[in-house]
Amino acid sequence: MKRVLLVLIAGLVTLICTAAVTEKNVAERAPVVNRQNTEKIVIRDSSRKLSGKLAVAIAETPVGTGLDRRGGKASQGVAGIPGAPQPSYLIAVLWAIWVGWIFSTIGAFGGIMAGVGHITIFGLGDYAKTLQKTDPMLNKLLTDTIRASNQYLVALASLISTFNFYRMKRIVLPLGVALGTGSLLGAVLIPWLTAGKIHVSQYIGYFGIVVLIIGGLLFYETTPRGQRRKQKAQETAAAFQKRIKEKGITLKQGVQVSHVDFEEVCFRFLDTEFRFHPILPVIGGFLIAALSSFLGVGGGFLYVPFMTSIVGLPMFLVAGTSALAVFLSMVVSLFTYVAIKGTLIDWSLIGVEMVGVCIGAMIGPRTQQYIPDIWLKRIFVVLALYVGLRYFSKGFFGQSWLPPE
Repeated sequence: MKRVLLVLIAGLVTLICTAAVTEKNVAERAPVVNRQNTEKIVIRDSSRKLSGKLAVAIAETPVGTGLDRRGGKASQGVAGIPGAPQPSYLIAVLWAIWVGWIFSTIGAFGGIMAGVGHITIFGLGDYAKTLQKTDPMLNKLLTDTIRASNQYLVALASLISTFNFYRMKRIVLPLGVALGTGSLLGAVLIPWLTAGKIHVSQYIGYFGIVVLIIGGLLFYETTPRGQRRKQKAQETAAAFQKRIKEKGITLKQGVQVSHVDFEEVCFRFLDTEFRFHPILPVIGGFLIAALSSFLGVGGGFLYVPFMTSIVGLPMFLVAGTSALAVFLSMVVSLFTYVAIKGTLIDWSLIGVEMVGVCIGAMIGPRTQQYIPDIWLKRIFVVLALYVGLRYFSKGFFGQSWLPPE
């Protein structure tokens, strides 16, 4: 199980890096377009001034009508792009409530649903695909927009979770530092390597693969073996909670770091000693953050099994640390995408969505008790199979194997 998980993560990251290098080589062999002084180019055919990379990309798009061409009188859509889709703010907030609700109930599928919203519900994926031949530069810029937009919602949800776990004193610092060190490197490297280089079709295809993997993990949790493992984790967590109440101590008092070096970290919680090699979380944090930065998902679906299966810690101690690692990697990844690489962001749309995520995150814990967890996961397994196959086929084969095409 440990080797399979590590090989799976490493393989996906290798595919991502290979795609980035391939795109870079193709771009270097392509005809050169004069883009000198791009920061000074400004498009004024709409109410908002557009400059920099976006202005160049729009200026190079053939003038005409339709989604794949910049019409002179085209109304502004996402990020101020003339002719781009114009998502309804009502639909955006409702979808974000749905995303926030999933974050606070299942967790592992929240980032995926954020991606589905930006790719399909708001129409950014289909719009970007129409630009693949007429304006590949704008196509790639919109791919980054989708990735970064997903990450804003993931970052907010993980911040809420981190705050809640901090209040409950359930964040273990040594593990958090080790994971954070690795995740920061991955969250910088992947946006740096891939920003502006990935076609939306490639992104959608890889997104579909990860959706199928998450669906497989959720399906495993619904099997008898998965249920027994979860029950054991729940019993362990309940035992920890009971001992905390009996002894009248907090987790902060209970966690005592006894030894730290480059070969081993030891700490005690109540009467139990835990040990882990600090390099493992660093490597795991790097690989998981690299994958989540590429796709715009949180990575919690990999952080939790990594820490429980490979590092060997109980769920009671890793849930809060996982939320913290996700938040740190999302913040650094967003900084790299937006501040360093200049990724286009529709701030009004993101603001509306973040309000919806907050609402959904508050609703989730209040409704979770009325919905059996196993049936909720089974529903999302079916949804993951549908979304994963559809995105995988549409991204890599150009046509969806499932309706609608």
